[in-house]
Amino acid sequence: MKRCVFYPYINQTVWKKANLASKLSLDNLEKESLLYGGDSEFRQRKVTKEGLAQTSSDITESRMSISQMMSQQVTQSEESITMLATSSQAVLEMNDEFKTMTGTIQLGRKLITMYNLRELTDKLLIFLALILFLTAIFYILKKRLFFLQTRHN
Repeated sequence: MKRCVFYPYINQTVWKKANLASKLSLDNLEKESLLYGGDSEFRQRKVTKEGLAQTSSDITESRMSISQMMSQQVTQSEESITMLATSSQAVLEMNDEFKTMTGTIQLGRKLITMYNLRELTDKLLIFLALILFLTAIFYILKKRLFFLQTRHN
């Protein structure tokens, strides 16, 4: 299950939005009471104990929802940190493995270079030995044929 990573200021943002929403709703209630409450008797009924209790209850519910949202944010942040720590550990292990592989690859490269050089020197030695062998055969044939030619004459 993939979780979103939240920024550190998200809790402050949520808190500010909730406060602004509460203030806006209170301002709207006050505007309605001022606009539609023309006579003082209606205004006095609005400010009764029941109205104050309802307003207090609304504020309490709003703060409880903010608290719950903050708790959820903390839980998600903890999960994100745990996931990040696990990912970091995996990356470190892979880094160590890549370093080991790099060393092995470099050693292989050195060995291949050394064997290529050895192959080149072997070919050169074989070529020189072949030239020496052919020269020896030519010398022997020349001496024998020359010897046979001097004998027939």
